[in-house]
Order: sequence, then C-alpha cells, then structure tokens
Amino acid sequence: MYYNGAEHEITDSEIIDLYFDRNESAIKETQKKYGRYCHSIIWNILRNNEDIDECISDTYLCVWNKIPPERPTFFQAFIAKIARNLALKRYEYNNAQKRKVDMVVSIAELTNEVCVGVDDSEKISEKELIDIINSFLKREKEIVRNVFIRKYFFFDSIHSIAQRYSISESRVKNILFGSRIKLKEYLEREGVNV
Repeated sequence: MYYNGAEHEITDSEIIDLYFDRNESAIKETQKKYGRYCHSIIWNILRNNEDIDECISDTYLCVWNKIPPERPTFFQAFIAKIARNLALKRYEYNNAQKRKVDMVVSIAELTNEVCVGVDDSEKISEKELIDIINSFLKREKEIVRNVFIRKYFFFDSIHSIAQRYSISESRVKNILFGSRIKLKEYLEREGVNV
C-alpha cells in the first residue's frame, strides 16, 4: 500500500477495513503481512509443502468468510487460530491411521497430565478450558507463558523453543514439566476434576 507516494506498512485495522469493504486486496495484504507467520504455524503441524499451501489458501478463504461480520480485536491471533485449526484438521484427515509422534506426544503430555480421570459427564467445554488456561497463564512469568504457548499451541519442538528464547533444552523441558504440574493444581482449585 502507498501513502503519499511512499510505501506504507498497512495496519491490522486497515486490513480488516478492506475485508469489510469486500476489497480483494485484503487477502493480498494479509498474505504480505502474515503469510510467513501462517506458513510457520502450519509447517509445525503438517511438515508437507503441498498440504501447507492448501491450508494457507484455506486460511485466507476462512478469514474472508468470517470478516465481516466478525471484527477481531487481535487480527494476528485471529489468523493464527484459523491456520492452526485448519492444519490440525488436515493433520487428522491425513493421519487417520498413523500418527506423527512429536505432535501426539505434545498433546498427550498436556491432556494426560492435566485431564486424567475426567469422564464424559464431568467434561467442561473447550471455551471454559481455554478461559481457565488463559487465566492460569496470566499468573505465570512471561518465559513460562511463551514456552507453554510455543509448545502446546504452535507445536514447536523443544529445540526450536530453546533457540527462540536463548535457553537450554533442559530448561525448556523443566518449564514445561513444571507448568503442567501447576496447571493441574490450578484446575483442581478451579473445581475441574483432573
């Protein structure tokens, strides 16, 4: 986009306005600003370029279909959630019979540590669980929040998390182990059977 003859980095609010105007350049601007970000999220889940390209296209289509009527407050998080969910659906479809060990271990680590012994009658909604986890993470140090989110939302490897935050892999493992234990205790205090 150009502003007074010079290139201007478009803001999230301006991109959202383009969606509301049904201006197709909204997708181009989204791709320019968040294409690499979406690729990174989807790559961490699928690790297959053909599927990644399709998921990225589906992400832009989904954003186009959701805005309007939605007007996300945090556009980057909005896109990340869509990209992640589409990649997880594609992963599940692609791997109905086989499982990618790293991701399954990542999810299993969290759910097994946190949700042991919960039967169907006691399950809480996904939104309630997300709200509780968000509340828990707000109480934690920034490094704990960041490591937790990179592992359980973005499915980053221990190695890449350690590199991202310039800490050792053993520190990442300790943070994750400690945060799972604390989350389990927090859920119990909140009345969630674990």
